[in-house]
Amino acid sequence: MKRLAAALPLALALALLSAPAAALEPPANDETAIKQTALDYIEGWYEGNAERMERALHPDLAKRAVFPNPATGRDRFDHMSAMSLVQGTRSGFGKRTPKDKQQKDVTILDRFGSTASVKIVAADWIDYLHVAKINGRWLIVNVLWELKPKVDDKSK
Repeated sequence: MKRLAAALPLALALALLSAPAAALEPPANDETAIKQTALDYIEGWYEGNAERMERALHPDLAKRAVFPNPATGRDRFDHMSAMSLVQGTRSGFGKRTPKDKQQKDVTILDRFGSTASVKIVAADWIDYLHVAKINGRWLIVNVLWELKPKVDDKSK
């Protein structure tokens, strides 16, 4: 099991390196490339397209969330790796969101040099991405996210 856990990041890195050269060439405009990376992430999720999701992520990605637990009064800190996010995408969890509910509003909050902060408002959550330009490609290295409050369906 330890060998498998150690081999997964290497396999992800090799997959990124073996992608066709045309797919690795960044668009001329960094703002466009940053937005495209964010869209590959969120649209890849909704489409169940693991290759598109994987293309957007750095292999050492950390995706995190804090969930309050009113019953205990203690917060729970959850962590997801790039590989688990790709596997969840491949499993089609994002396809459960109906097309008309697939919100994917991308806003570049800030950019300095080879780093950027991006906000994605999705169907049920909000993601804050840290994106870095690594070897000419914009990749998501960190995600901090939180669920949106549930909307009361009685008002419909």
